[in-house]
Amino acid sequence: MASKGAGMAFSRKSHRLTSDAEKSRVTGIVHEKLLDDYLHRIFSSTDRAPTAATSRKLLNFQNLPEHLDQLLHVDEEAEEEEESQGKVEGRLGPSTVVLDHTGGFEGLLLVDDDLLGVIGHSNFGTIRSTTCVYKGKWVYEVLISSQGLMQIGWCTINCRFNQEEGVGDTHNSYAYDGNRVRKWNVTTTNYGKAWAAGDIVSCLIDLDEGTLSFCLNGVSLGTAFENLSRGLGMAYFPAISLSFKESVAFNFGSRPLRYPVVGYRPLQDPPSADLVRAQELLGCFQAVLSVELDPVQGRLVEKESSEWQLQGQPTVLLTLAHIFHRFAPLLRKVYLVEAVLMSFLLGVVEAGTPAQAQSVVHQVLDLLWLFMEDYEMQDCLKQLMMSLLRLYRFSPIVPDLGLQIRYLRLTIAILSHEKSRKFLLSHVLFDVLRSVVFFYIKSPLRVEEAGLQELIPTTWWPHRSSREGKDSKEVKDETSEERLRRRAYERGCQRLKKRIEVVEELQVQILKLLLNNQDDNGGEASRYIFLTKFRKFLQENASSRGNMPMLCPPEYMVCFLHRLISALRYYWDEYKASNPCATFSDEAYIPPQVFYNGKVDYFDLQRLGGLLSHLRKTLKDDLASKANILIDPLELQAATMDDLDEDEEPAPAAAQRPMQALAMGGALPLPRPSWLSSPTLGRANRFLSTAAVSLMTPRRPLSTSEKVKVRTLSAEQRTREDIEGSQWNEGLLVGRPPEEPEQPLTENSLLEVLDGAIMMYNLSVHQQLGKMVGVSDDVNEYAMALRDTEDKLRRCPKRRKDILAELTKSQKVFSEKLDHLSRRLAWVHATVYSQEKMQDIYWLLRVCLRTIEHGDRTGPLFAFMPEFYLSVAINSYSALKNYFGPVHSMEELPGYEETLTRLAAILAKHFADTRIVGTDIRDSLMQALASYVCYPNSLRAVERIPEEQRIAMVRSLLAPYEQRPWAQTNWILVRLWRGCGFGYRYTRLPHLLKTKPEDANLPSLQKPCPSTLLQQHMADLLREGPDVAPSFLNSVLNQLNWAFSEFIGMIQEIQQAAERLERNFVDSRQLKVCATCFDLSVSLLRVLEMTITLVPEIFLDWAQPTSEMLLRRLAQLLNQVLNRVTAERNLFDRVVTLRLPGLESVDHYPILVAVTGILVRLLVHGPASGTERATSVLLADPCFQLRSICYLLGQPEPPTPGTALPAPDQKRFSLQSYTDYISVEELAQVEQMLAHLTSASAQAAAASLVSGATAYGSTQPQYTSPQLCAYCTPNLSGHPTPAHPALCSLQPTSEEDLCPICYAHPISAVFQPCGHKSCKACINQHLMNNKDCFFCKATIMSVEDWDKAASASATSSAA
Repeated sequence: MASKGAGMAFSRKSHRLTSDAEKSRVTGIVHEKLLDDYLHRIFSSTDRAPTAATSRKLLNFQNLPEHLDQLLHVDEEAEEEEESQGKVEGRLGPSTVVLDHTGGFEGLLLVDDDLLGVIGHSNFGTIRSTTCVYKGKWVYEVLISSQGLMQIGWCTINCRFNQEEGVGDTHNSYAYDGNRVRKWNVTTTNYGKAWAAGDIVSCLIDLDEGTLSFCLNGVSLGTAFENLSRGLGMAYFPAISLSFKESVAFNFGSRPLRYPVVGYRPLQDPPSADLVRAQELLGCFQAVLSVELDPVQGRLVEKESSEWQLQGQPTVLLTLAHIFHRFAPLLRKVYLVEAVLMSFLLGVVEAGTPAQAQSVVHQVLDLLWLFMEDYEMQDCLKQLMMSLLRLYRFSPIVPDLGLQIRYLRLTIAILSHEKSRKFLLSHVLFDVLRSVVFFYIKSPLRVEEAGLQELIPTTWWPHRSSREGKDSKEVKDETSEERLRRRAYERGCQRLKKRIEVVEELQVQILKLLLNNQDDNGGEASRYIFLTKFRKFLQENASSRGNMPMLCPPEYMVCFLHRLISALRYYWDEYKASNPCATFSDEAYIPPQVFYNGKVDYFDLQRLGGLLSHLRKTLKDDLASKANILIDPLELQAATMDDLDEDEEPAPAAAQRPMQALAMGGALPLPRPSWLSSPTLGRANRFLSTAAVSLMTPRRPLSTSEKVKVRTLSAEQRTREDIEGSQWNEGLLVGRPPEEPEQPLTENSLLEVLDGAIMMYNLSVHQQLGKMVGVSDDVNEYAMALRDTEDKLRRCPKRRKDILAELTKSQKVFSEKLDHLSRRLAWVHATVYSQEKMQDIYWLLRVCLRTIEHGDRTGPLFAFMPEFYLSVAINSYSALKNYFGPVHSMEELPGYEETLTRLAAILAKHFADTRIVGTDIRDSLMQALASYVCYPNSLRAVERIPEEQRIAMVRSLLAPYEQRPWAQTNWILVRLWRGCGFGYRYTRLPHLLKTKPEDANLPSLQKPCPSTLLQQHMADLLREGPDVAPSFLNSVLNQLNWAFSEFIGMIQEIQQAAERLERNFVDSRQLKVCATCFDLSVSLLRVLEMTITLVPEIFLDWAQPTSEMLLRRLAQLLNQVLNRVTAERNLFDRVVTLRLPGLESVDHYPILVAVTGILVRLLVHGPASGTERATSVLLADPCFQLRSICYLLGQPEPPTPGTALPAPDQKRFSLQSYTDYISVEELAQVEQMLAHLTSASAQAAAASLVSGATAYGSTQPQYTSPQLCAYCTPNLSGHPTPAHPALCSLQPTSEEDLCPICYAHPISAVFQPCGHKSCKACINQHLMNNKDCFFCKATIMSVEDWDKAASASATSSAA
C-alpha cells in the first residue's frame, strides 16, 4: 500500500502527489489563471472575506500546502489549552474521562470496552468516573438503555457504598431516580419525571452557587439540591448505582452533547483545534462538490452536489488528495465524525429528495474510499454508524417521527454503497453494533411529548367482554356519543399508523439492502455475509436465554422479525416472478432435509427425537436409505469425544473460567457479553462457533445407490455454493427424501433466513407479544374503575359533599389515566398489533404447519426436526387468538378454517407421537390440544380432520393412564363431555360468580361446547375389544382413588394448621396442590359419568368378565367420596367454610353433582336388570349411607317410604338451590333415585334382620350376608359404628376379625406362602394389578379360604 508523503506520481493512496521535477508539468493541467481561480474558490476560508483577484497570491499546487497550513492555522494558545486539558481549573483527573474500572466501584458490574457503558450485575452496584470537579459549572449525559431502578448523580471520594446503599443514600452523594421519580440525598422526596429506555439524562452541577439539577431530554427538571458542601477536599465525581441487568451509557464529552446547556462545560473538553480544522476542510470538500472545471471555456461552473461527477480530471483529483491528506486522520476521531461528517451527511439528506441524497452520499463514500487508507476509512465508517445508531435510538419521539426518518434515510444511503455495506456487514453491524436497534420503534412513555394528544385528540376505550369470555357479546348497545368518540379515536389511530408505516418502510429497505445477493462483484454477496452474522446472532440469543445482558431485548426482536418477514417475502416473490417453477411466499415451508443434512447449524437446540448425536447413531440406516446420506464414523467419534471432554472438564479449569470473567466487588474489563449497556458498542469476535455438519460438495450427479458422506464446516467456512448449490449439487437441500418435489421452492438462502425468522419468534417474540397485552389490560382495569366510580357518584346522596368530592377527584384521576393509556394503546396497536403484524404471525403459523406436514411424511427422519417448529405453531396460534383482539379477529384472515383444521390434525396426531421424546414439547402439545377443544371454532376443526385421525386421537386418549401425563388427557376428555353431564353446563362455579376472574379468556372459562362426534368415537372404541375398556377404567379408578385420598390428606393438614393457637401460615404451594387434587377428582368423576352414559354395559352387563369388579370398585369410590363430603360438620365442611386463597374451587357443588350424575345414570337411566345390579352392589358396599343421598336434596334424614319429600333446609346444601344450573328434569331424577334407594335399603335391612336373627340363635356367629345395616355409619377410623342397637349383632365385635385393609369385611382369605390375611374382596381387587403381598411384598402364589373357628380348632388339635 502506498504511504503518505512519498515523492511519486499520483496514486490512489498517495497525498504527496508529485516530485519537484514534475511540479511544472502538473500545473500545466489547466492554465494558471483557471487553476488559481479554482484553488481560491475551493480553499477560501469560511470566516474570512474573499480576497480580490488582483491582490491575492497566485495559487498552484506548488504553494498549496503552505496556503493550507495558513488556512488551518489555530492560535497557539488554543493548541496549548487543548494539550493541557487535564489541568483545567476546577477539574481533577485525566483529560479523557471514563468510568473508573480499577477502584471506583462497588458490587459486580459489566463495563464496555470504551469504559463508558455499564450493566449492573449485582443487587445494586455502583461505579464512578475517573475525573472529579471542585469549581465551576459542569455537565455530563447519561443515555438510558433500560428504564429500571437506577440512581444517577454525583458523589465525593469519601462516600462508601454497598449492595444496599448507592449514590444518594449517603452524605455528600446526590442522585435522581427516574424509575421511582424521586431525588436522593440520605432522605428522598418526589422529583422530576419518569424516564424510559431511550431517554437522555443531563446531570448538571454548579459549584459556584452550590446547586445541582437534572434535565430529561433537554428539558430542565428544576433544581434538585442546594447548599452543596464545598471547600477544601470537596470534589464531586459523576457516579451511578444500578440494579441487576439495568444498563446505561455515559457521555462525558467524548462525543458532542445531545443537549448542551449554556454556561455548563462537559467534563471532557472537545478537541477544539481539530474541530476547527475539520470544519474548514469539510468546507473545502463541499466546495469541490459544488464547482466544476470547464477547461474548454476556461471557467468555473457552479453545480448542485447531486449533479457533480468525478470525471477523472487531474486537477480535481489532486485538489481532493490535498484535502484528504489532512482530513483523513481527523475522521478517525469519534467527536469529529459525529460533529462534522455526520452533520454534513444529515444536511445532504435533508436538502434533497431521497434519490438526490443517495447520489451525493455515494459520491462522498466513493471519494472517502479512494483517498483514505483502508484502516482510516474503516474506522471512520465504524464511528459513523455508531453515531448514527446512537442518534436514532436516543432521539425523542416527535409527532411526525421526523428525527427517526432522517437517520434511517441516511442509513439507507450509506448501506446502498456496496463496498461500505459489505464492510459494515462483515465487521460492524452484528459484531460491534446493536444493529437491530435500526428496526425498532420505541414506544413513548410520555404521550404528551410524542405529540399523541394532537394526533389523537379524542380518546376512547373498548368495554371488557362479559365473564363468559370472548364469544359473548356486550349486552349494552353503543350510544351515539360513544359511537362518535370511537370513530374519532379510530381516525386518530389511522393517522398515527400512517406515520409509523413510513418508518417501517424505511426499515424494510435497510433489510432489503442487507439481503441483496446480486452484489457479488469482487467478493461475496451481501446476503451470504448477512446469513453468517444472522446465524451467530441467533446462536448467541438461543444459548443465553435467561441471561439478560447477553440477550437482544425482546421488544427489538419483535420489530426486527416483522421487517425481516417483509423483506424476505419481497425477495421470495421476486424470485418466483423470474422462475415460474418456484412457489409463492404464500406456500412457503422449510424442506425436511434441512434438519438432518447438517447444512444449517441448530446449535444445541433440542430435536423432536432427542439429541442430534443420538439421532445420527440410531437413524443412520434411515438416513442412508431415504436420503442417501452417510454419517462419517469419524464425525460420530468426534462428537462422542466432545461430549466426554465437556463432561470431564478439569475442576480447576471450570472454576477458573468464571473467576477470570467476573471479579467480585469489581468491574469487568475482561470478556463480556455482546449485548452491552452501550446502545452501540459490543465486542468483536464474541462468538465461539459450534461445529456444523455439512455435506461434501459432489461434483457430479448422484445415482440412487450412491451416498453422500458428511464432514464438518463452521458457519464462516460456508460459501455461496454450499448454500445455493451448483449444477450437480443441491447445496442446502442435499439429501432430498423421495416425498419432496425436485423443483426448488425458492433460493436456498431465503430458506435459511425463513428458518431463522421462525427461531426468532420462538426465542423471545412470543413472550413479548404477550407482555404488551398488559397495556390493554390496564385500560380495561381503569375503565372498570371509572364506571364503578361513576355509579357511586350517581348513587351518592347530595348531602354527603365530602364523599362527592372524593369520588369526583377519583373520577378525574381515572379519566386522565385512561386518556393517557388509550393513546399509548393506539401506539402499541400500530407498532405491535396492527393488521399487517397479525398477517405476519399468521404467515409464520402457516409456514410451520406446512413444514411439520412435510417433515411428518419422512417417517422416522421427522425426529430430526427442531422442537421450536412445533412450539411456534402452537404459540403463534395462541397469539393470534388471544393478543390481537378485539381490534382484529383471526376469523378475518384468509384460509382461517383450513388453517385451524391443519393445526388440529397436527395436534391430534403428534400429541402421542412416539417419535417425539421431549417431555416439555409433549406436554405443550397435550396442553394445546386441551385448549383447542375448549373453543367452538377449534373444536369443530378437530371434528373436520379425517376420521381415521380422529379415531387414532381418541384411541390415544383412552390408553391406560399409568406412566404418562394422564391429567392433561383427562382434561381433554372432560372438555369433550362438558355441557352434557348432570348439572355440567356452567362456565364458572356458582359460588365464584361474584368474584372477578383473573382472565375471562382462559380455556377453563369458556362456554361448554361438547362434541357428540368424538364421544361416539370413544363409545365405539370402548366396545371394540375385551381389554380396552377394563384397562382404561381401572386406570381412571386408580387415579381417582389416589387424587381424592391425597386431597383428604392435605385438607387434614390444612385444618390442623388452621386450628393451632400460634400464628402460622399455610404454604400457598400446598394449597394449590390441594385444589389441583380436588379438580382432578371432579374431572375423573366426570369421565366416569361420560363412560357410563355412552357405554353403560361396561358396568351393568355382567356377562362381560370384568363388569362386576368394575362396578364394585366404582361403588366403593362413590361411597367414599359421598361419606367424606356429606358428613355433618366434617373436615370438608370446615375447610370449605375457611375460603382460603388458592382453594376457591373447592366446594360441595362440583363434586356432588359429578357423583350424582353417575348414580342417576346407574340407578335411573339404566335397564331394569342393570339397575337391580347397580342397586345391589351399592347397598352391599359397607360404606353406603342413605343419609348421604338425602344430603343431596338438603334432607337430614331419609324420608319414610311412600311419603313426599319435605322442603329442604335453607342453611344446608341442596341441589334444589341451583335451579339455574340443574334442570327440573334432573331434580326429578334425583328424587326418583332417592325414593328407589330408600325402598331398596328398607328391603335390604329387613332381609338382614331375618338373617341376623337366625344367626343370633346359633352357637357360633355367622355372616350370611357381607352387607352392613343401611343405617350404620363408619367412624373416622373406618370401624363400623352401630346406629341401631337391634342390628348390632350383625357386626363383628372384635377388631382382630376385620380385614386390616378395608376394616369393613371379616377376614376370609389367607395368602400363600407368606400367610398374611385380608377379606376376599380386597385381595381379589389387589390381584388385578399386582401380585405382591400387601404387607411383606412377597409374591402371592395362591389364595385360600380362611375361617377363624376352623383355624383355632386346628391349632388346638396340633397342640
